[in-house]
Amino acid sequence: MTGTPTTRNEEVYYEGGPARGDLILNLIFGLTLIGIPFAIGAIVRALWLRFKVTSRRVTVSGGWLGRDRSQVIYTQIKEVRSVARGLGFWGDMVLVLSDGARLEMRAVPGYREMKAYIEERMGGSEKAKSTTAGFASSTKS
Repeated sequence: MTGTPTTRNEEVYYEGGPARGDLILNLIFGLTLIGIPFAIGAIVRALWLRFKVTSRRVTVSGGWLGRDRSQVIYTQIKEVRSVARGLGFWGDMVLVLSDGARLEMRAVPGYREMKAYIEERMGGSEKAKSTTAGFASSTKS
């Protein structure tokens, strides 16, 4: 995760696919009958899922042959939720948008650092009302 310059004064924080450990772990589980669907899912993620986090936006490309693409600018993000996977080496993130929509990011490598980077770009602690453990909301009545 390095800051490399791109066009229009946009710096790339991370560009790449899901965590390799997710694929390896699911291929091992795939040796059992129950683990086969999880292994297939991990293979599809490894082939076609790509993340790009820049200083201006978050882009997720996925779907069949990587044809689906979602872009979100930081002002649209209301909350970032995350949960650890693979002993904390990677994790899943959900970006909750201001209109209520959600953008899921599975098997994100270095998800803690990426979450901190996204929350910093959202506008600091006023907007970053997220939970660090699980997808449960941290609001109390």
